[in-house]
Amino acid sequence: MARVAPGVKLMQKVSSTMLFAKIAPHFIPAMDKAVHRLTRGKVLLSARMLPGVILTAKGARTGEPRTTPLACMPEDGGRSWILIGSNFGRPGHPAWTGNLLKHPEADVSWQGKDIAVRARLLAGEERAEVWRAVLGFWPPYATYQARIEREIRLFRLERR
Repeated sequence: MARVAPGVKLMQKVSSTMLFAKIAPHFIPAMDKAVHRLTRGKVLLSARMLPGVILTAKGARTGEPRTTPLACMPEDGGRSWILIGSNFGRPGHPAWTGNLLKHPEADVSWQGKDIAVRARLLAGEERAEVWRAVLGFWPPYATYQARIEREIRLFRLERR
């Protein structure tokens, strides 16, 4: 089994707390957006701990572009990505998941490249298999799921 770096273990522990769930949604996305913009898409600060994308999808109600920095689990060497609608373990589904349900064609910025993608909500055995992989990738997602009643949405983004 691979050894996990001490900094990662500490971040996993911190990110599992209710305090983190309360504070992080207010500063992590804003910080990521600003740094991403300043570096012309080359740097995503939160990606130092977990891989991340900047998702641009049409708003479910307005149809206007909505940009959201998100942690992701890359698949197939960055040919596809799993997005986890954890909302830091808070009760409601994050808005970006509703946007993808209504408008599955979107774009991601991945490692400085803009890529057109199509999102698909995972269900059934496919979701269960991916959920196991997600928990191996970032164990705090289990803590998020345990403290909410809704099922965390998982999306697979594939290049189009």
